[in-house]
Amino acid sequence: MTATAKREFIPLFIAILTISDTRDPQTDKSGNYLAEAIQQAGHHLSDKVIVKDNVYSIRAQISQWIAKPDIQVIITTGGTGFSQRDVTPEAIRVLLDKEIPGFGEYFRTVSMQQIGTSTIQSRALAGTANNTYLFSLPGSVNACKTGWQNILQQQLDYTHKPCNFVELLPAITSQS
Repeated sequence: MTATAKREFIPLFIAILTISDTRDPQTDKSGNYLAEAIQQAGHHLSDKVIVKDNVYSIRAQISQWIAKPDIQVIITTGGTGFSQRDVTPEAIRVLLDKEIPGFGEYFRTVSMQQIGTSTIQSRALAGTANNTYLFSLPGSVNACKTGWQNILQQQLDYTHKPCNFVELLPAITSQS
């Protein structure tokens, strides 16, 4: 493929994990927003689950998904703050093969324009595990919109240039 050749959009298989002690399928506004947004963008919703704010529940669900070769991306929402129950980064970080530090940094930069210095309370993070991308967003709908619209929508689009996360997936690069 030449540098000027137009790329075709490649739909990814994405799972959504809401981490909350209080949400159920009807009140999970953040998870529902993400599920709708990824499908509107042309991706496939592989699964959508809600787990309690518990390190081992979070790890168990994510471990199941990263073991499946047909799930390429996992997006979590919730549990990234500083309260005692917020354990998402601790649950996920040990599962990562590589962390993507720029994701959290950029999320907080964009978020600062919306919520000011309160953005420092976000521990949004990202990385890869077993050739699966993991992105952890805060639990508010606005934070999920910020993460999706300002970072993930573009980076999970194979047509986005000059580079994107999709072109780094082994299943995609072996097809090119």
